[in-house]
Amino acid sequence: MTHTAPTHENNRPSTSQGIAAGTSIGAAIILIVLGVIQLFQGIAAVAEDEVFVRGVEYVYKLDFTTWGWIHIALGVVMAGVGIALVTGATWARFTAIVIAGLSIIANFLWLPYYPWWSILIIALDIVVIWAVSTWQPKAEYR
Repeated sequence: MTHTAPTHENNRPSTSQGIAAGTSIGAAIILIVLGVIQLFQGIAAVAEDEVFVRGVEYVYKLDFTTWGWIHIALGVVMAGVGIALVTGATWARFTAIVIAGLSIIANFLWLPYYPWWSILIIALDIVVIWAVSTWQPKAEYR
């Protein structure tokens, strides 16, 4: 049994599916950009601990080098999944949702070090999750 996107009477995809499809391509591009940015953020944290201001004590306290390596690994995986999503790999849809969720968690824990940046990344991750999870591609396009 194949699953098809909801259509109107003229057999065209609904407007919401068109928006979700366009946003999914945008989400793939956002995922690639976020991956590269997280990679650079991780490199900055590993290379020079003084780049980031140390705020108040936080419950989830890790060394900056540890955070840097977490962001490097996350960035590489995010960029790879984003590229796979652009190429149309079916496994990349689920993986994009999982990796964006992990990015939300990592950036929530990174809040005391770089709060506004973390909030921006979390918001973009939410857009990625919404776009990828609501898009229902037609069977013939898979």
